Amino acid sequence: MTTTDWITDIALVLVVFRQLREGRLDLRSYLIPLGIVAFVASHYLHTVPSAGNDLLLIGALAGAGAALGIAGGAYTRIRSADGHLLIKAGAISAVLWVLGMGARMGFQVWVDHGGADDVSRFSATHDITTSQAWVAAFVLMALTEVVTRLATVFVRSRLATREPQLPVGTRPAAALDHTV
Repeated sequence: MTTTDWITDIALVLVVFRQLREGRLDLRSYLIPLGIVAFVASHYLHTVPSAGNDLLLIGALAGAGAALGIAGGAYTRIRSADGHLLIKAGAISAVLWVLGMGARMGFQVWVDHGGADDVSRFSATHDITTSQAWVAAFVLMALTEVVTRLATVFVRSRLATREPQLPVGTRPAAALDHTV
């Protein structure tokens, strides 16, 4: 792994730790992880191989990324207070994020330190045609994890900003602190 690989992988892991403390949900909350993933995609995703079972591998890992992202977004606390949206990643959200990001980093370290022959045998057995299929699969896994987590957070944030529907003639409760 290069220094750039380590920096980007660690930056993606740290994104969720930034949200372990409650803070405002703002444009930065969306742009930082999207910027990191866009950087990774532009540097590593040169092609999406489609021969053999390459697309099956890519689809499986992208699907795993989507599942982790949706679950991570669902376990992120979003609430409205004083006209602002606040976000806080829960323990489950953090574990899922680190699991997804850490799995990719662990795979890369394993391949660099003795696992390459095992991956080659697995690839040959399962008709995965190039190492670029693995790169595309893991990059798209990260991309889908980030995008689906952010999309889930966005949808939930829109739900948190909705005023409660009260029957006519009912006074609103003092709590304008809605938690989704």
